[in-house]
Amino acid sequence: MIQSYKKNPALASKYDAIIIGSGMGSLTTAAILAKEGKKVLVLEKHYTAGGFTHVFKRKGFEWDVGIHYIGEVQRPNSVIKKLFDYVSDAKLEWADMGDVYDKIIIGDKEYDFVKGTQNFKAKLTEYFPDEKDAIDNYVNLVFEAIKTSQNFYISKAISPMMNLFIGNKMRKPFYKFSDKTTYEVLKSITDNEELIKVLAGQYGDYGLPPKQSSFVMHAAVARHYFGGGSFPVGGSSQIAKTIDAVIEKAGGTILISADVEEIIISNNKATGVKMIDGKILTAKNIVSGAGIMNTYTKLLPSKTAEKHRLKKKLKRIKRSVSHACLYIGLEGSPEELKLPKTNYWIYPSDLNHDSCVNRYLNNLEEEFPVVYISFPSSKDPDWVNRYPGKSTIDIITLLPYEFFESWDGTKWMKRGDDYEELKEKIAQRLLNVLYDKIPQAKGKISHYELSTPLTTKHFVNYDNGEIYGLDHTPKRFRQRFLKPRTPIKNLYLTGQDIVTAGVAAALFSGVITSVSITGKNVMKQIMK
Repeated sequence: MIQSYKKNPALASKYDAIIIGSGMGSLTTAAILAKEGKKVLVLEKHYTAGGFTHVFKRKGFEWDVGIHYIGEVQRPNSVIKKLFDYVSDAKLEWADMGDVYDKIIIGDKEYDFVKGTQNFKAKLTEYFPDEKDAIDNYVNLVFEAIKTSQNFYISKAISPMMNLFIGNKMRKPFYKFSDKTTYEVLKSITDNEELIKVLAGQYGDYGLPPKQSSFVMHAAVARHYFGGGSFPVGGSSQIAKTIDAVIEKAGGTILISADVEEIIISNNKATGVKMIDGKILTAKNIVSGAGIMNTYTKLLPSKTAEKHRLKKKLKRIKRSVSHACLYIGLEGSPEELKLPKTNYWIYPSDLNHDSCVNRYLNNLEEEFPVVYISFPSSKDPDWVNRYPGKSTIDIITLLPYEFFESWDGTKWMKRGDDYEELKEKIAQRLLNVLYDKIPQAKGKISHYELSTPLTTKHFVNYDNGEIYGLDHTPKRFRQRFLKPRTPIKNLYLTGQDIVTAGVAAALFSGVITSVSITGKNVMKQIMK
């Protein structure tokens, strides 16, 4: 645990902002406000800060729970790099994953996604020589969709009055892309189903197969990695650690094991929070990074939620998918075991992505619709200094929450033999997928454990163990209430629900929340 996180520090009598949750959106909001001279208190329910950027240690190993790769941090002038530098005082370092960031494996065929837009196109054209025009078209559409997203997200931060005059104009070009599914757009440029399957091969990064996902979500992920993938040097715990120092410099604190019971509302104005132990903490502004579902159904007084018909609004959106992650510790360094830096995306060959998902959801004994394998110890050049002679691998697949619902209400690590047996069965299936692709891992594993949707629920407080907050369907992007400002004065939202899934998007959510609170164009300062 990072020493500067405090469990029982001396608290100030008043803060400029109290932020609930310590995920990427919350930490970014806190750091930007701190740089504006604001005193900020970040409240984290669990014993470690960082949300999906935290790490856990067990049996002499360390695993990153949510960071597998980040795009655009190798370009010094990219918005993402500038943002990370700003909130961490440029203390975060990044290691390039090399030329091939993602390997799409469909049956016995492999397709490499290589860094550099021109290289990406050239490599895909090697695989699909008759589809050069379609591949060029695809990349152009990705860039076009991303161009429209800038004004769309700015419209979420501007005042209600400005929205009245220019909001619709700012959003309209974006809807041209967001209203279509990924499959609709891909099908419009090619009839080659294998190419469509390859191009949509990163759908696990946002959780929805092509016939359900909005094209803008797909475009955001594809564009994000065109320049390659990177990993934080020293592991993802460095993110919270470096941002913590920025918050502290302005007199703020990240408080762990700090469970908020309710946001205090007086005359439709947020004035503070009531902790689970009854303690009241006050601030000028309250920001929730706990997810819009949790905020509106659990943290607000029910009278306030009813007054603004907030629960009715929530019926227009759905929770995203839940997942299982197998964390593996191996004896032998990444070099000795010849573990790649490239991520593997493994798919069945017989059906398209949507049909594979449907088949699996109807019968979980069927082939996994997607298996993602990441090699974090290979990606981090500092790993060998911290854990010499050891390696780690993460394997992720879709796993419906309903499958584990009968154990809801049981305690973490004490859910019973039936639960452990089911986990072991899933773990063995995932290990078989691993051995098929990385046979040298066999006999080298000294520890493994499987997280389920209930584990995610326990640590990230999402009711159904969802990994990406809300589903990224075309309908989601039409919901105007998914923005930082709430109908309650001085209460704001941040995190992936107001932008999209992913660390970079949560980072950007911190920007638009800060703009909404301060009324300042903080991007101008950041881009300096």
